[in-house]
Amino acid sequence: MPERRKIVGGMFLLTTAGLLLLVPPLVHIFNHDFTVFGVPQIVFYLFGVWLALIVGTAVLTSRLPPERPANGEEGES
Repeated sequence: MPERRKIVGGMFLLTTAGLLLLVPPLVHIFNHDFTVFGVPQIVFYLFGVWLALIVGTAVLTSRLPPERPANGEEGES
C-alpha cells in the first residue's frame, strides 16, 4: 500500500488541477455555440471536470490507510 504522504500529495495535486480547470479563462475556451444533443459544450466540460474530480477523490481516499493515533492508544474519549 502506498505511503500516506504520497496519497495526500496526490490529493493536493488533484485539488490544484481542479482549481486550474475551473478558472474562468480556461472555462471560456469551451464556451462555444457548439451543442451535443442540444446541450452546450461548456456543460459537458464543467460536468466532466466535476465527475473527474469526484472519481479521483474516491480512488485516492480508498487507497488512504487509516490514521493511527500519535500516542498509540485506541479509542480515547
